[in-house]
Amino acid sequence: MIRIDARELYQVLELTPPEQNILLVGKHGIGKSEIISHFYRQRQNLSVIPFFLGQMSDPGDLIGLLHKDETTGRSVFLPPYWWPDPDRPVVLFLDELNRARPEILQAVQDLTLNKTLAGKPLPPGSIVIAAVNAGEEYQLTELDPALVSRFNLYEFVPTVEDWLLWASGQDIDSRVLTFIQQHPEYLDGDNPDADAAIATAGLIKTPDRRAWAKVSDFVHNHTKLEEIHFKLIAGMVGSRASIAFRQSLATQRGLGPEQLLLQYSKYSRQLKDMEIQDFASLNERVLLWLNTGHCPETKADNARKNLLKYLQYLRKAKQQEAIAHFSSLVQSPKFSDAMGFVAESMDLIDFLSEYLEAIKV
Repeated sequence: MIRIDARELYQVLELTPPEQNILLVGKHGIGKSEIISHFYRQRQNLSVIPFFLGQMSDPGDLIGLLHKDETTGRSVFLPPYWWPDPDRPVVLFLDELNRARPEILQAVQDLTLNKTLAGKPLPPGSIVIAAVNAGEEYQLTELDPALVSRFNLYEFVPTVEDWLLWASGQDIDSRVLTFIQQHPEYLDGDNPDADAAIATAGLIKTPDRRAWAKVSDFVHNHTKLEEIHFKLIAGMVGSRASIAFRQSLATQRGLGPEQLLLQYSKYSRQLKDMEIQDFASLNERVLLWLNTGHCPETKADNARKNLLKYLQYLRKAKQQEAIAHFSSLVQSPKFSDAMGFVAESMDLIDFLSEYLEAIKV
């Protein structure tokens, strides 16, 4: 199966013709629904109609209810509540496809083959996208190969960098952002140290991307976190991840991108207390901050000057590895907007040129 990350998923959605269906395979809570909704609503101005097929108990929820036409005496299906206007193409997002009942899947067969439901065609240009969960931890329905053959099939595996870029644009709390930068293994995955009583009941709480967004919303209003706060966080991401997050907060440095780039003279003295791993984290946070457009346009020139001062400090402090790390990151396609920001300063480009050339070689 072809694996794609978040940036590639946007490209797949853009390049796939409307008459072709897409099926995404991936874990829960990794952003499938959000990317699909954002792409089609924001970029294509199309309505996205989600269906959680695993929660449907009757095909009528999807295709509408059977009704007698008094004029013809024949039975017809009434259009369901979501049915679009004839000239308004829509995106149907069929989530939890492999949790659907067999009778629901039968209704989906015609939809995926002919873009029709109960004999009624969807407006031209309508798009069908489905998603399935994969893994032994899910209770799933085996899909008919004939149904699967009607989809272009991709395994969606977003990277940690994908989430960090998204999180920076969503103003995820900086403590959560820094923790995931330093401990990416906790972004999603298993929790082998779940409480025995909970595990015995078959309930094992594991961290995922959606859960960390909840943690961010929770801690945003709590400058100082107490014991009870970490217990609540454990309920969101599991006890192991909560403990690691708590330990991380004790070692996180306070210097952030805004202080570095907009108030360098005030905060630069903190740099002398930082180690290589701190510089690596700060480098990434700076590029995330720039890439998502947080820098005010009126302060952009000053921010570039302060970025140069930071890099010059690293050279003076003989932190060549930190400069090389920054240079490598800024060349990544995912940081293209940040690179555009940097490229506005010839002084920055001249400074980084020897490192950029070394990376190319």
